[in-house]
Amino acid sequence: MADLIGANLATRTLPLSGFHGGSGAASLSVAAPATRISLRAKPDAVSALSGALGLPLPVKAKTSTSANGRHALWLGPDEWLVIDENEADLIAAVASSNVLHSATDISHRNTALIVKGRGAEVAINGGCPQDLSLAAFPVGACSRTVLAKAEIVLLRTAEDTFRVECWRSFSPYVSTLLAEAAEDAGN
Repeated sequence: MADLIGANLATRTLPLSGFHGGSGAASLSVAAPATRISLRAKPDAVSALSGALGLPLPVKAKTSTSANGRHALWLGPDEWLVIDENEADLIAAVASSNVLHSATDISHRNTALIVKGRGAEVAINGGCPQDLSLAAFPVGACSRTVLAKAEIVLLRTAEDTFRVECWRSFSPYVSTLLAEAAEDAGN
């Protein structure tokens, strides 16, 4: 039985495997696999957790920090989404802080799409009511918001590039909506 379980894990496909879409104005691609944690902590633990993660946890609304493929996104006064594109063990990292916190590995719950191009804002605004102009949502800005009926976490990684995090169960819906909106952004 263990061999059967191991074989199934080895052949499991990632959500949105093979997906591509968009237009000349806004291309869509699946983000590389990453590890993710939902992190909660009180203000007195932020410094120790930042040290353990190797990057400062942001403490202002709508901000993020990034270093060496690791991103910490402020989601609330005591809540962060931490993403590691190198698939490091984030749970072990925060455990080494020796401060009170709550960390839940959500690596398999989430997936992400990259929306890139001059029409990226328009494509995302096809289902997201948030003002994504560069003045209102600069590079490094992030927020938990909605894309039509799906909750997403949005991170602007460059002037023309966004990372759209969503639950894997919503990924077909989110990717289809973004693909249609990206086609419209090219018109």
